[in-house]
Amino acid sequence: MCGIAGIISAQPLSPDQHERVLRMSDALVHRGPDGAGTHLGSHAALAMRRLSIIDLTGGWQPVYNGDKSLALIANGEIYNFIELRARLESRGHRFRSNSDVEVIVHLYEDYGERCVEHLRGMFAFALWDERRKCLFLARDRMGEKPLYLYEQDQVLYFASELKALLRTGVIDVQLDPSAVYQYFHFQYVPEPMTLIKGIRKLPAGTTLTISPHPWCLSESLYWQMEDAPQLNEEPVSTIRAELERVSELIVRSDVPVGVALSGGLDSGALAALAARAYPGRLTAFTVGYEGRPRYDERLEAKAMADYLEIPLREVEIKTEDMVAAFPSLVFRADDPIADIASYGYDAVMNAARTHDVPVMLAGQGGDELFWGYPWMTEALSQTMRKARWQSEGRPELGQYIGLKLPSTKSRWDLVDWCWSGAGLRSSYHQFLRDQQNPKDRIVFFEHSPWFRTVRDSIPSILTDRFRNSIYETELWKPFTFPHPWLSPDTLFTRLICDTYLLGNGIAQGDRLSMASSVELRLPLIDYRLVETVIGLRKAHPDHALPPKGWFKQAVKDLVPDWLLHRPKRGFQPPGREWMQGVWARHGRALEDGLLVQHSILRPEVARTMSKHSPRGPLAMLTFTALVLEYWFAAHLGQLTEIESYSVRACQSGLRC
Repeated sequence: MCGIAGIISAQPLSPDQHERVLRMSDALVHRGPDGAGTHLGSHAALAMRRLSIIDLTGGWQPVYNGDKSLALIANGEIYNFIELRARLESRGHRFRSNSDVEVIVHLYEDYGERCVEHLRGMFAFALWDERRKCLFLARDRMGEKPLYLYEQDQVLYFASELKALLRTGVIDVQLDPSAVYQYFHFQYVPEPMTLIKGIRKLPAGTTLTISPHPWCLSESLYWQMEDAPQLNEEPVSTIRAELERVSELIVRSDVPVGVALSGGLDSGALAALAARAYPGRLTAFTVGYEGRPRYDERLEAKAMADYLEIPLREVEIKTEDMVAAFPSLVFRADDPIADIASYGYDAVMNAARTHDVPVMLAGQGGDELFWGYPWMTEALSQTMRKARWQSEGRPELGQYIGLKLPSTKSRWDLVDWCWSGAGLRSSYHQFLRDQQNPKDRIVFFEHSPWFRTVRDSIPSILTDRFRNSIYETELWKPFTFPHPWLSPDTLFTRLICDTYLLGNGIAQGDRLSMASSVELRLPLIDYRLVETVIGLRKAHPDHALPPKGWFKQAVKDLVPDWLLHRPKRGFQPPGREWMQGVWARHGRALEDGLLVQHSILRPEVARTMSKHSPRGPLAMLTFTALVLEYWFAAHLGQLTEIESYSVRACQSGLRC
């Protein structure tokens, strides 16, 4: 596990360009505090920072082949490296270390760019091929490891984090209006876009080959989950078998492994699987809040840890600590992500590092893969209804109008239910929407209460000048697919993984864990498990089952009954208290701030946000704007002296 950076140029590299690569590497010291490595060539230069997880003494990078015609730097873990190594050795390959990533070099010798098809794990890597005179970049199938790109005048820079790219000094930091517009709607920027013009991410499941003579970039998508073959096997036992297999692979490590444990099913089942595969060594970590509010899950986490007979480390978060850490938290997240729960994830990773546990497991992906979100199944139902009437003729109002109950008892869902008139108002709006929207647009995030709130509020908070600089169609591009939709349920799984899971859950998981020099592994999005679920779904549609129906049945003998039947609650920090605290301490930054100076926020709206305690939807919009304000200020170097000290500590690799 590490951070990687590099450059490739059509012209011979100058000493100054080599120095830029080293500056990028220095900006990634938190991702790899255990050492550094470089490969400085005439047209390509590679650099990395190492976090030692596998082969602590011998797994240094760059990794070379026998004649040093191939040079590799890699970020991530190859979970099936033992099996791959045995196969490669039987074919005559000789290894110089016990590192997991060395298999990539030998696979490339045999299979070239198709080497990625053999890798099971999370990775982003760069491989310089001296014979072919080309650079080969690759990213894992689900996008667990990031890779940012910036190309200008036949020079391409790449790095594991955006802040590292900015250390080159060659990038003019200008916000991309379309990305900002999407950020306000989603609270993150959907990939492959970033907020900065000219910088993008290599998409998940994609390779990129760059040749300097002549200058040529060739990008190739090598994996899509919807291509998984149909499986006609029994779903529950098939999923269980794959869960057990990935749990055996995921704990391979030469350093201690821990698990992030809440009171929920995903983390509990993951802890149970890991405890079996890693007996007597697993440590659990959980967070709680001062005063132990009703959503504090430490009691449930302790009950689960006791059930599994594993030690539990508790962290109590105080609002004042979260508020004080807000500027540096925004900086550490690298991308702007307006998730109020971020500080909880950050605190867990910091606790793991403090207790010398540099590998953590977490349960992200379970909700996305197994229909854990009620809004998702409802949106799928509406999409399938739209598909039916498009094939049969114009819709009839009677197909839409009907009463409904709240999907959950959460405050947000109850407010949305009241707003919808118990379903009557919202169903009428759905009728109008399906008549007016393009036929190729599926019903997805626009069904969620937050998305609708922002869509209705955008004209009043953003300046006309800013709104005139964007294309409204860009907002809907991720949710537009040629009709007919042959498998809407598979399509929905891909969409939720490509958007919310990747842009929020995976992104903040990677950045905030690596900010504490901790490797985060997400077993529930292992690509073989994903392919298994998709293949079974093609043969046995499961969206009409109770939430997480297959998953619950697959793990029911691993967890206690109270956990299996506990109502879904999600990770809930004291959001209102935290938002009010952030606003009280930092809200004035919006008044005449960078978002106003760059004609994004209306000045009168910014003044209202900064001077009046926000309530309801305005509170979330204010928090979203504050995250963007501080993110922009950090990257432009315009924070206050105290805030800048906090960010400089992050840049120096210190804990903030």
